[in-house]
Amino acid sequence: MRVLLTGFGPFPGAPVNPSGVLALKLARRRRPALAGIERIVHVFATTYAAVDRDLPRLFAKQPDIVLMFGLAGRTPYLRVETRARNAISQIFPDAGGHRPQRHIIAHGAPASLRGAAPFARLVAALRASGVPARLSHDAGRYLCNYGYWSALQRAPQGKPLVQFVHIPVVRIGSRRRRSKHPPLSLSQIIRAAENLLIALLAAARR
Repeated sequence: MRVLLTGFGPFPGAPVNPSGVLALKLARRRRPALAGIERIVHVFATTYAAVDRDLPRLFAKQPDIVLMFGLAGRTPYLRVETRARNAISQIFPDAGGHRPQRHIIAHGAPASLRGAAPFARLVAALRASGVPARLSHDAGRYLCNYGYWSALQRAPQGKPLVQFVHIPVVRIGSRRRRSKHPPLSLSQIIRAAENLLIALLAAARR
């Protein structure tokens, strides 16, 4: 079984992007349930050109699972994305300063593409690790949505099994901020991501 793990680098408004760090650390985790799994890890520069350039090369490695992470800075929980929208922001430039000239990704394509993963089981796997998680039907209109759309386009009939997960801003250090939704630590999110990956592996083997 071959797994592709991806995250993103910094972008305007987020000088530190924990999604890339998460992908790198998850690729190095060792648990019996992950034994024998080949893991490929890639951190995209947060530009449309990088996704267009790198994703075909990564899919050429023929992964069985593509698990993608991105940052949702205003969300205090993990979001299991169920679909990618055929939409792109003309307002926010990418990390290279590029601002798309169109408001859709692909002319003549559906309004959205739906993933084939067992979404409810993935949310349950995340929650079992003690972190808040929810299903999401809107991956936005920025690079996360663009990457998810681009991956789903390359996964006809659910092969490879593609899943995108938005993660929140993580807590740095041991101090907990007093708030209704205190930030999660990176170690908490890594443990949750392990559970999610194990659930994806079980689904891909069926």
